[in-house]
Amino acid sequence: MVYYADWISETVPPDVIPYSRLDWIDFAFAVPTSEFQLTWDDSNAPLLLNQVVKYAHENGTKVKLSIGGWTGSRFFSLAVSTAENRRSFVDSITKLYQEHALDGVEIDWEYPGREGALGNQVDHKDSDNFLQFLQLLRISLPSDAKITAAVSPEPFADQSGQPMKECSEFAKVLDWVLLMNYDTFDDSSTFGPNAPLFDGCKNSTQQDANAVGAYNAWTRAGFPANKIVLGIPSYGYIHRSTSNKNTSSMTPAQSDDGQENGSVTVRNLVKQNIIDKSFQPLEGWTREWDSCSSTPFLRDLDGYQAVSYDDDVSLGMKAKFAREMGMLGTNMFELSGDTPDWILLDAVREGLGLRRT
Repeated sequence: MVYYADWISETVPPDVIPYSRLDWIDFAFAVPTSEFQLTWDDSNAPLLLNQVVKYAHENGTKVKLSIGGWTGSRFFSLAVSTAENRRSFVDSITKLYQEHALDGVEIDWEYPGREGALGNQVDHKDSDNFLQFLQLLRISLPSDAKITAAVSPEPFADQSGQPMKECSEFAKVLDWVLLMNYDTFDDSSTFGPNAPLFDGCKNSTQQDANAVGAYNAWTRAGFPANKIVLGIPSYGYIHRSTSNKNTSSMTPAQSDDGQENGSVTVRNLVKQNIIDKSFQPLEGWTREWDSCSSTPFLRDLDGYQAVSYDDDVSLGMKAKFAREMGMLGTNMFELSGDTPDWILLDAVREGLGLRRT
């Protein structure tokens, strides 16, 4: 499984998506409005979605529409707050489902009962209302439609704001949840792993924000392992030192938006000659391995920049963990972060026990 975002079509046009490597594609994102309808950040998204669905179905791959996202979760709380609002919201989703011949929908609400992005509406009954919304959505969509949710490493918040201890009712209406095991440490925080497999050294400031911790939290709350998908990233974060200067003649690493710190895809690390196509460091950089999280990181020789990221080794280990725990699989955010020859996807498939293509 992978995410295909509406902003990546120039890098990965729909006709070059590696459908044979994929069972599911999550098309991101449709965004809820204050009137409980769905809209798009990109006016070309509906046409792009139709193209992805067409090629996917021709190749035996299924497509879900991902609704929300980090910047698209502002109105979820209001949309599920009353029976009338829930009905309007479900009708809007059902309409898009039918118009685009979809196979399912994903609700990416970040996060019920917690603010998430600044300005998001929050209510202490969010999780209870969310369950009622999902129950209504379940009976409104065709019986074979998949309904999933992208979730944080800890279960939904209860009315006191603490993680729910019992989520089995959600498991009755959701086909699976995606554990968003990434952004644990981003460029604005202390340098650390973006997507740790575990806290092997027991010294992380976020001890439960890792694949093992998230799996344990959700299964303890009553979610079956075979209804859990592990989210994995195809990107990392560049951290710029506030004390060391860049004295090298080498051009500093650039984030995806051209800064010396911020989010960067693995594809762009290769394109910038930070690492080669075998993920080995090139001139001016060293690769190190963090055994506490089972992730690699890069440092330049000046100590000016460091990069936390995932490569074929670390993603293969996460996929193997998902398989060994009896999880449903993995989902990569997002497709354009992989190399043009899909080395990351192939490593994940191997970790899941699937053949390389």
